[in-house]
Amino acid sequence: ACAVAGWPACGIWFDADTWTDDVATEVRRRLDDTGLVALDMEPVFVTPDGDHGDRMIEAAATVGAQNLLVVSRGVDDDRFAERFAQLCDAAAPHGIGCSIEFLAFMSVSSLAQSVQILDRVNRPNGGVLVDGLHLARTGGTPADVAAVAPERLPYAQLCDAPTAAPENAYADALDGRSTLGDGGLPIRELVDALPEHTALSMEIRSAALRTTYPDATDRARHVLATTNAWFDARFSGESSNESGAW
Repeated sequence: ACAVAGWPACGIWFDADTWTDDVATEVRRRLDDTGLVALDMEPVFVTPDGDHGDRMIEAAATVGAQNLLVVSRGVDDDRFAERFAQLCDAAAPHGIGCSIEFLAFMSVSSLAQSVQILDRVNRPNGGVLVDGLHLARTGGTPADVAAVAPERLPYAQLCDAPTAAPENAYADALDGRSTLGDGGLPIRELVDALPEHTALSMEIRSAALRTTYPDATDRARHVLATTNAWFDARFSGESSNESGAW
């Protein structure tokens, strides 16, 4: 769907119950055939009962994913920092970066907390993933992002959403996002705060989009078209390429 719609890259979702060597081989074949870049693979949930991080690193290496998204679910910062360091070390020989994603309903729930863990871990391939929705919902600002060391921001996720947070934060993250310009998040300020090398990923999980565009390719086309239109309108003096990568 991403390739046909014209995107230059995509994310890969890892499902531990269904992922096999055959799946990895097929995903790699499709990426190679289409020329798509696998920007990341997700998610590694670090929990008190363990995680699938080692399997995911192997899978990411097979398909050529550049980044691994890591979330702390129900563990304290000491345990998470220890495990995150292990993941970084295991991923480094494959050229894979590991990025902490912070969410209001997870154990690492702010940009500041993420940076503190990165300071403790001190791994060159460790970073933080800034999702514009989670940044806003956890009280963070683009100015906070601008204060992060550039090398710690390999990629970021953009979307729009209502300025006021709904009561159900989980449903907000899964179903309440909208395309750029259809909400009230400070997207322009966030983009301005990010280093030039930071890859921009559209994380737009939306019940409304799934209903309006049930076909995945049509949905991908719509998101790309609205994304390009938003950038054209707000960065009209700057150049973009036709594939939609900025």
